[in-house]
Amino acid sequence: MALLLALTLPWAGLGMERCFSLDTVRADGLAEGVEEPKLIALTFDDGPRRSTTTDLLDGLARRGVHATFFLIGELVPGNEDVVQRMDREGHQIGIHTYDHVKLTGLNAADFSAQVDRTRNLLKETLGHNDFILRPPYGMTDNGVIKRAGSPIILWSIDPEDWNDKNVDRIVEHVVSRASDGDIILLHDIYPTSVEAALRIVDALHEKGFLFLTIDELCEERKVTPSSGEICRHFYP
Repeated sequence: MALLLALTLPWAGLGMERCFSLDTVRADGLAEGVEEPKLIALTFDDGPRRSTTTDLLDGLARRGVHATFFLIGELVPGNEDVVQRMDREGHQIGIHTYDHVKLTGLNAADFSAQVDRTRNLLKETLGHNDFILRPPYGMTDNGVIKRAGSPIILWSIDPEDWNDKNVDRIVEHVVSRASDGDIILLHDIYPTSVEAALRIVDALHEKGFLFLTIDELCEERKVTPSSGEICRHFYP
């Protein structure tokens, strides 16, 4: 099935946006002199938070963009409708543990309490069970790799948006470094990060990037990461 991806074109004018299939973009070209779209994944950690995550979903919907959200299990109860909206609107959902603890050094029972508990909660909420894992702080060891139950998705661009919450700096950091196949790390729990994310989308659209979920990016790169495999990017 063709991926529906957004592209803000120079002629769009007055904020008008259009959505194209990836095949159409490849056939027609993004702009004069650009033959092949550049693909990138936008990912968010630590949510859901109703106020900021909903604002982000609204902005992504207006742009036709799909992202990947790595959720904290303890934040899902009471926000089931937000998580269901993510799923319904084509975003991918992953696990970021139950209460944001380091997974390294945990025994099997403690690991299960963080990852399997969250996986089961998401399964109950969404009715499927295909959730990828992002360990907090990106920390892994042999135990995490062995017990992951899915690919482990890290990142290649991290503007540390949690640090100074400076929107201009966050945008510049990401846009100046973005390349085909990158995975961007942001957090959907800060209003500044939501603003930065939408500005990043607009700026990278102008540079010929298309935004995919992790699964979509894997599909386009024709790779199938195995359980426990660590992925930081999907370069051509």
